[in-house]
Amino acid sequence: MHRLLLKLTATLLLHLLSCAAAAAAADTERRIVDLTHAYDTSTVYWPTAPGFELTVDADGITDQGYYYAANTFRSAEHGGTHLDAPVHFAEGRHSTEQIPLRRLIGPGAMIDVSTACAADRDYQIVVADILAWERSQGRTVDDRIVLFRTGFAARWPDLERYLGTAERGDDAVAKLHFPGLSAAAARWLVESRRVRAVGIDTASIDPGQSRVFEAHRILFAENIPAFENVADLSALPAAGFQVVALPMKIAGGSGGPLRIVALLPDG
Repeated sequence: MHRLLLKLTATLLLHLLSCAAAAAAADTERRIVDLTHAYDTSTVYWPTAPGFELTVDADGITDQGYYYAANTFRSAEHGGTHLDAPVHFAEGRHSTEQIPLRRLIGPGAMIDVSTACAADRDYQIVVADILAWERSQGRTVDDRIVLFRTGFAARWPDLERYLGTAERGDDAVAKLHFPGLSAAAARWLVESRRVRAVGIDTASIDPGQSRVFEAHRILFAENIPAFENVADLSALPAAGFQVVALPMKIAGGSGGPLRIVALLPDG
């Protein structure tokens, strides 16, 4: 009996080691694409929000002879590459820390509408754009994190080119011009599909000229979070990648700074 237990233990250990090696090998075969803009003084914020501030608290050799650095930062929730939690536009829906991780991690779909957006900076993404992706891929966007590529990430951080205006304050909001998701497409996503989350490489899921933020309201009422100011999506295929989008976990938050990456098979 003792020998049998030893043999079973050895077999189990070998199996666990084999699984660990396989997982490590799989990890090394993945390419990681960072889809996040860095935060600094040039970071793009909504015209009515204060920008990013970094205060150096310590940077140098201490009295004890070792180097020490520490900073304090200040940021609105909704600036730079960030998460919009559903409660941002839907009372009683998930705040930042309440969003299930399953909505933030999972298979991705990259829908490229950059050609249309280059021709019309106020372009509204329509249902036909999503259906075209589904036909080309032979699958639906169900259970995916859907990322819309408008191509506007290439304009970051030039406010005039990215937002449509470099002005600040309430009056600047009416001068915003950038692509976004149409209300009809947002409604179709919640009525005909079940997506985990949506993201876009502009300052808002809604187009810049929106005044009532219908896409936000429709998606968030169903607890579907959004990622805004996503960085360059041009390295992503249409499908076959995983998304990891982890925001700062702010209790009661309506959003927060986001680090989002895509995991692609190497080669």
